[in-house]
Amino acid sequence: MIVRWLNKLEEAIFSALLVAMVLLVGVEVFYRFVLAEGISWAQEASLYLSGWFVLFGVSWGIKHGTHIGVDVLVKKLPRGGRRIATLVGLAVCLTYCGLLLVGSYQYLSLTRMIGIELQDIPIPKWQATLILPIGLGLLVLRFLELGWRVIKDEADGFGFSDEGEESLRLAEQDAADETSDKEGRP
Repeated sequence: MIVRWLNKLEEAIFSALLVAMVLLVGVEVFYRFVLAEGISWAQEASLYLSGWFVLFGVSWGIKHGTHIGVDVLVKKLPRGGRRIATLVGLAVCLTYCGLLLVGSYQYLSLTRMIGIELQDIPIPKWQATLILPIGLGLLVLRFLELGWRVIKDEADGFGFSDEGEESLRLAEQDAADETSDKEGRP
C-alpha cells in the first residue's frame, strides 16, 4: 500500500517537474526575446528542476523498464543464469547507490553547515540538492523491488528496453506499410 502511494506521488512529482520546467523555460524565452528582459533566477531554477526531473526519472525508468541496457550476453543465458546475472548486477547497482547515498549525505551536511545559498535564488543549497538522497533512495527501492521479483521468480532480468528489437520491428512495419501502399491497399 505504501509503495503504491509512493508510486503515485513519484509520478505526480515527475509530471509537475516537467510542466514547471517547460513553463519556466517558455516564459524565460518570451521575456528574453519579446520583452528584451530576462528573469534573473530562471536559468538556475531550470537547472535544478532538470536535476530533480532526471533523478526522479532514473527511478521511474527502472520501475517501467525503459532504460537502455547492453544485455546481449545475458539474454543468451538460460533463465537461471539470467536470474543470477541480474542479482549480481543488482548487487553492484545497490553498492553504487549506497556509496552515492553516503556521498550525497556528506555533501548536503557540509553545504548545510557552511550555509551556502544558491547564486540567484535565496534558498539554501542543501535544500535545492535534497533530491540527491531522495532520488537515490527511490532508486534503491526500485532495485530492491526488482531483486524481490527475481527471487520470487517473477522476473529474470532488468527489463531493459531493447532498442535493436524495437528498431527491427519498426523497420518491418514500415516495409509492410510501403508494400501495401504500392499495391494500393489501405
